[in-house]
Amino acid sequence: MTPRNMARLGGLALTTALMTGVAAPAFAGSYYLQEQSVRGVGRAYSGETADRGVGSLWWNPAAIARSGREVSLGLHAIKIDSEVRNAGAFVTYPGGIDAPVVNPRNTEVDPIESGLVPNFAFAAPIGDRFAVGFSVAAPYNFTTKYEPGSFARYDALTSELRSGNASLILAWQVNDWLDVGAGLDAQYVKAKLTSAMPSVSPLLPDGSSSLEGDGWNFGWNVGAQIHKGPWDVGLSYRSAIEHELDGDVSIVLTGPLAPNSVSTAGAARFNTPWFASASVRYAVTDSLTLNAQVDRIGWSEFDAIRVEFPNGGDVIRQDYKDVTTGAIGLDYALSDKTTLRAGVGYDPTPTRDRLRTARIPDADRWLFSVGGSTEMTPGVTLDAGLTYIAFSDSTLRDDRTLYAGTPAAVTTHLRGEAEGSAVVASIGARWAF
Repeated sequence: MTPRNMARLGGLALTTALMTGVAAPAFAGSYYLQEQSVRGVGRAYSGETADRGVGSLWWNPAAIARSGREVSLGLHAIKIDSEVRNAGAFVTYPGGIDAPVVNPRNTEVDPIESGLVPNFAFAAPIGDRFAVGFSVAAPYNFTTKYEPGSFARYDALTSELRSGNASLILAWQVNDWLDVGAGLDAQYVKAKLTSAMPSVSPLLPDGSSSLEGDGWNFGWNVGAQIHKGPWDVGLSYRSAIEHELDGDVSIVLTGPLAPNSVSTAGAARFNTPWFASASVRYAVTDSLTLNAQVDRIGWSEFDAIRVEFPNGGDVIRQDYKDVTTGAIGLDYALSDKTTLRAGVGYDPTPTRDRLRTARIPDADRWLFSVGGSTEMTPGVTLDAGLTYIAFSDSTLRDDRTLYAGTPAAVTTHLRGEAEGSAVVASIGARWAF
C-alpha cells in the first residue's frame, strides 16, 4: 500500500469511527422520551397541549398562565423487553469476497436497557396576568449494549446517551379566553459510543472504535391556549436544536491496518427534531372530559451528521422522515378529589426500512395507558400512571464501507430482526400553594 493510501486510510478510519459512533443512537429522535408528565402518562399524552398547569409545561408554555403557584415532580420507570436476531449479516472483504460475520452471537436478549426518567416543573404568577415557569426534563436518554461477539458488533456495541433540558418560561393571560407563552431551552447532551472494526481478513482479530463527547446548545418554544365554555384548545411549537459535540475519538486497528490507529479530538454536528402539537379537551359533563392530540415531529431535521476532525471531515446521511403521532383519551372525575384517566396512542418510527441500525432497533408502536390523580391533602395531589407499549416487529439493515477508496476497503452488511415491548410505571406529585 502506498504512503498516500496509508495516510488516506487513517483519515477514512477516523471518519468511519465518528460515523459509527455519532449516528442515530446518540441523538435518535425515534427514542425521544414522552415521559415528561405523570398526569399525561395516564391518558397516553392525549390532552397535554390544551390542559392547564405545570403538568403540561413541556408541551405548551401557555399552560401556566392561569395555574397559580405550583410545583410538579415526576419519576418514570421504563422496563423494556427486546430481542434482536441475526438475519444473515455479512462482510465484504478486499477483493469482493463475501463472508458471514465471524463467530457471531446470533441472538441478543434485551440490548435496549431499562431506566428511570425524572422531571420537574415550577410556576408562579407575576401580578394578575403574567406567570413565569421553570422546568427540567430529560427528553433524550437511551442505552443499548451488545455482547462483544454480537453479529451486530460492526454496527454497534455500546450506545449511551444522556440529556438534560432546562426551560425558562413566560406566560400571559391575554383576556378571559386566550393565553400565550414562550420559553427558552438550554439542552445538554452527553454520549459514549463504541463498536468493533473489522480487519482486512476474517482470519484477523477485530479492532475497536469509541467516541465520547458532550455539548450545550439552545432552542425555543411557543404556544397558545383557548378556553371557551366546555372547550380547551392548545397549539404549540418547540424548535429543533442544532447540537455540536466536542469529544475524543479512539480507533484501534489490527493486522496491516494497525499503523493507522488514531487517537484524536473530533466534533460532530446534528439537529434534534422540531415538534408541532395541537390538542383539544371537551367537557362532556362535569365528570367526563374527552381528549385528543396530534403531534407533527420534524425528524427530517436529522438528515445527516456533519463530522469534523483535524485535516478532514465527512457528511453521513441519516434520511429520517417526519412523522405524525396521535392519541385519544379521557379524564373521569370520581369526586372533587379523585380523577381517573385512560388513553391510546400511536407513534410511528421515523427510521426507514432501508436504513435502520442496531443502535436504534426502532419500530412503530402503540401505547395503552391508565392512570389517576387524588388530592392527598389541600393543595397536594398524587399522580400515577401505567403504560404498555407494543412495538411492531422491524428489520435492521445498514451497509457501511470502511477505508473507502483504498485497497483495504471493507463493507459491513447488517441484517437483523427486532421485536419488543415496554411497560412504563410513573408516579409524581403536584403542589399548589
